[in-house]
Amino acid sequence: MAATNGAVRREVAAADYTDFVHTGPGTLAGRYLRRFWQPVYLATDLPAGHAKPIRIMSEDFTLYRGEGGHPHVIAPRCAHRGTQLSTGWVEGDCIRCFYHGWKYDHTGQCVEMPAEDPSFPPKVRIASYPTEEYLGLIFAYLGEGAPPPLARWPELEGEGVLEQSTYLRPCNYFNNLENMADETHIAFAHRRSVFDRVGVNDDLPRIAAEETEYGIRRMGTRANGITRVSHILMPNGFYFKGTPNDDASGWSEMLAWRVPIDDTQHRSFNTNLVHVTGEAAARYRERQAARRAALAALPPAEEVAAAVLRGELRPQDIPERDDLIPIQDAIAQAGQGVIADRAHERLGREDSVIILLRKLWARELQALAEGRPLKAWQRTERLTAAGGV
Repeated sequence: MAATNGAVRREVAAADYTDFVHTGPGTLAGRYLRRFWQPVYLATDLPAGHAKPIRIMSEDFTLYRGEGGHPHVIAPRCAHRGTQLSTGWVEGDCIRCFYHGWKYDHTGQCVEMPAEDPSFPPKVRIASYPTEEYLGLIFAYLGEGAPPPLARWPELEGEGVLEQSTYLRPCNYFNNLENMADETHIAFAHRRSVFDRVGVNDDLPRIAAEETEYGIRRMGTRANGITRVSHILMPNGFYFKGTPNDDASGWSEMLAWRVPIDDTQHRSFNTNLVHVTGEAAARYRERQAARRAALAALPPAEEVAAAVLRGELRPQDIPERDDLIPIQDAIAQAGQGVIADRAHERLGREDSVIILLRKLWARELQALAEGRPLKAWQRTERLTAAGGV
């Protein structure tokens, strides 16, 4: 396994089909991830007429929203003198470089050079990438060739309160992917959490999993009859149904993607539809506003997790707070090291879903390296039918 605890090793052999962690340009896993649409930003965080620098899989890009409202992703730097394009001005559906005023449209074509002959701009073009906005997230296709259709999720298109969130985690994205495949950790890492209130932590689950047309269906059945069903969406997505947090909340459909920033950190992009309408929706929004205000007055979750990892605080001593589960996950995942040392693990039967996930990844990376057809992961059913707790 091409990974070391805390160290990033470069120049991985192309034939290493188990190197899932390195995703920069030219890496096998990076080539694979780039064949799929990836969320890159929260839509509400990008107002019209604004530009932002973003970094995805060790590559830099310029993200901007035209004055008409459409988001676009293009190359990070001006072709003239290489300055950062996100510092420039958005004009209509174009962006003008801050340094010397070269102007590009959303396809990357230079359309104006104030100090040059009009024959020059048509000769200059920078990279651009297909971009779509959906479910409150901005998605980009960063691979080669024509993109596949962006997957649609009717489960999250119905009535209710649609929410989005994101967080940064200081470890490799695959630490988080495997956490999604790990049902047993809930009884320990989350022994003090909302799971206690719904009977999930009454005993250890019986684990089962199967490959599906979209990835993996994961099941964890308790002795009390409760079964948590969740869905790993190849290559780096996750879907499950969430329980109500309180009387003002409803069941929710949750989607998440773990997207590498580079090999040492990743960002999770999350969107969920809470099934409340009318007065219940108003009460829910009020509670969420109060929750956000309360969390803003507390030390940030990432600082609390880092304090635990430095030995300054015990997990059981963290005060009750609404983001306790993300803090617990951050402790466990970053505690594995920036990149987990998978070469020295001792896996057991509780790790069957993780083993299956790695097998699927290795199978697909080998096919990609050898130029063979890859599995066309796709949805053929409404996943809400499987449900979950």
